[in-house]
This record gives sequence, C-alpha cells and structure tokens, in this order.
Amino acid sequence: MPEWLVLTLAMLAACVVVVVVTLVRHRRAADDEDPSETPDVIEYMTMWIGVVYAIVLGLAIAGVWDARGSAEDHVQAEAQALHEISERVRVYPPDVRDRIRADVDAYVGHVVTTEWRAMADKGEVTGRGDELLHRVRVDVTDYKPADDFQAQAYQPVLDQMAAADQARNARAASTGATMPGVVWFGLLAGGVITIGMVFALQIRRTPRELILAGLFSALIAFLLFLIWDFDAPYSRGIAASAEPFLNLFPNAGG
Repeated sequence: MPEWLVLTLAMLAACVVVVVVTLVRHRRAADDEDPSETPDVIEYMTMWIGVVYAIVLGLAIAGVWDARGSAEDHVQAEAQALHEISERVRVYPPDVRDRIRADVDAYVGHVVTTEWRAMADKGEVTGRGDELLHRVRVDVTDYKPADDFQAQAYQPVLDQMAAADQARNARAASTGATMPGVVWFGLLAGGVITIGMVFALQIRRTPRELILAGLFSALIAFLLFLIWDFDAPYSRGIAASAEPFLNLFPNAGG
C-alpha cells in the first residue's frame, strides 16, 4: 500500500474516531449538562498536556530528521572517498589502475542495486558488499609503489580507503529504525491522552467544534506518520537515496 494512502487513511480515521466519539458522547449526555461549565483546572491541565506533547513531538521530529541527514552524509562521504580512489590511482601502472577501478565500480554497482534493496527490505547491508570492498582494500594496500611519484599518491589513497570503510560502517549502523520502542509508546500514548483531553472540555457537536477537533486529531496523526517515515533513513518514503553514488559513478546503475 502506498505511503501517501496510509497517511490519508490514518488522518481520516483519526477525524472519524473523534467525530463519532463526540457525537456518541453528546447523545448520551445528561439533559442538564452545561458544556460551558468546564472546571478551570481541566482547561489548565489540557493546555499544559498539549504544550508538553508538542515539545515531545518537536524533539522526536528533530531527532529523526537529524538521523536522516546523517544517513545522507554517510552516503556522500562513502561515494566521494571511492571516487577519490578511482581518480588518484591514475598514476599507477595501467594494469593496477584498471583493476582497482574495476573493483571500485563493481562495489558501487552492487551498493546501488542489490545492497540498497537489502537495506530497504531487511534493514542491513550485505555480506557481498563487504567482500567487494575488501577486494578494493587488498588492491590498494598490496600495491608497492615503483617510484617517488607513486609513493606520494599511495598514502592519500590509503586514507580515502579508510574513509570509505568508515562511511560504510556508519551507513550500516544507521540502516535500522532510530527511535526506541519506549519512545514510540510515549508518542502514541501521549497522542491518545492529548486527543482524549478534548472530550474533557465537553465540546458540543457544532460544525465549528467538530471540524476543529477533527483537524487537531488529523494533525497529530500526520506528525506521528512523519516521525515514522523518517525513522528508517534508507527504507521509507522520504529516504536517503543512492544519488551521490550515481552522480559520481554514472554507469553504476546500469
């Protein structure tokens, strides 16, 4: 099911639940009930519950957004390091240079096709990717420079190899969900409590109040969906992409 459809259904469901509960409550209310006589303490508590929950939602959104930004940085750093390796080995003998570049291309091609799907479906990188990157490392580290010019390029290539390996490890560590289960429990429970406090204010079934209650519930549903969508940086709708690899290695996706 497309994620936009899931979001739409969740927002509609939140609106329907609030409107139905409001209508049922109004139908069962006592004849002498006066909605204008809501105790001041309930209004005060409702206000502060809403404020606290808004702060929690803001922090959660900031956290998952930061995690998504870090995931994009890992991809960019890895792609850039591999590109630097391919460019810097031009001073090596043709057979060594071509072998290193071919192995880099093979690794990048595996990442943007097979491994990216594994990250989205399983939340993990592949063993084959580890093998292909190890092959590049062996190519780089086992070569013995033949002259001073090649020796000057050798250490920078090793540094870029280390940077690519570090970026891959960081990418592997950020493939799964970033929000702990206890935080999700707090977000969902807080949403239920916040929406539930609307009924403590004894809202009536006037069109204006029903529309506002429905929109308020839909907004909370949207924000929770947004947090969920950002929570897995590589696998959901607004996800980090393999674009940095494709920009630097245009033939990788073929």
